Amino acid sequence: MKVLLTADTVGGVWTFALELTRALARNDVEVTLATMGRALDADQRDEVRRCGAAAVYVSDFALEWMQEPWADLERAGDWLLRLAAEVEPDVVHLSSYGHAALPWRAPVLVTGHSCVLSWFEAVRREPAPPSWERYRQLVERGLQAADVVTAPTAAMLRALERHYRFEGARTVVPNGRSANGFAAHPKEPFVFAAGRLWDEAKNITSLDGVASSLRWPVRVAGEISSPDRTRPWPRHLELLGRLSPRRLAEAYARASIFAAPARYEPFGLAPLEAALSGCALVLGDIPSLHEVWGGAALSVDPDSRDALRPARAGLIEEPAVRRGLAAAALRRARAFTPERTAAAYLALYERLLEAPAAGLEAA
Repeated sequence: MKVLLTADTVGGVWTFALELTRALARNDVEVTLATMGRALDADQRDEVRRCGAAAVYVSDFALEWMQEPWADLERAGDWLLRLAAEVEPDVVHLSSYGHAALPWRAPVLVTGHSCVLSWFEAVRREPAPPSWERYRQLVERGLQAADVVTAPTAAMLRALERHYRFEGARTVVPNGRSANGFAAHPKEPFVFAAGRLWDEAKNITSLDGVASSLRWPVRVAGEISSPDRTRPWPRHLELLGRLSPRRLAEAYARASIFAAPARYEPFGLAPLEAALSGCALVLGDIPSLHEVWGGAALSVDPDSRDALRPARAGLIEEPAVRRGLAAAALRRARAFTPERTAAAYLALYERLLEAPAAGLEAA
């Protein structure tokens, strides 16, 4: 079987695509990977060489959630159709929405990793402004054109159903992360967070308000400057900047507590990586993270410093509680494997090929 898989290079979709590609390759699936968003950096070039893809095509076309992406989206569509004509995939698996409406000659699966309208709902507590109407229409057309729509959590799938009108098959396929490369070294007394510091959804800057009252330092890895070059300046966080995958894994391995007080997180690969590294998890009290972690993480109100401060301090002062929570998170994390994710997608691909015109029943 041959699959054309798209991925952006900006966030967690990149990790999702690499893990899925590797796992599918072990099942004799030829994956052609097409990347967009921005050019690959040195670490990504190294990762993609080892991902098992049959071929990799790289571009820097703007993504549909970026500002004024329309000309780039059209050029990217032409580029993808040319790739498909060359590769002749059996299935097209898209990690974005709009291009699902292109005239593909193969069945199309769309994975909804996130969306702007649900971001506004969760982060700003208000509808997206009218300036995003063209984006809404683009996403809706793509969802309507897809043969099947997946999301990594039921919470994300419900968000898509709330904001867009579309019929047809849809199901939940959780993300997976290989435990290879993640390990618990002797733990050190610090709290760790990872993510884009400027992203309101990640809510990492809220940690600055409680860091000064903790006896452990709070260290943060991730991009500091936003795409529009604005830069938040926390006073009490130790900013590590963007780390290579190897150095990020080392930070997870040494950290005792991982904090992600997110307001919006459709799945959350960073908590999964932290759990595989033996960290106790302190996560935002939101439906998607509850769905993934159940009682294996400490949930806090992402908008309340009063809630965040005692939760963090309690884990610092109670090592037995911290170790128990870390053990529960590790047990939970081991269920989210790339093999499980790939098996679910492979079953969907095969069902699409059996009866693409009839579509799939919603799982």
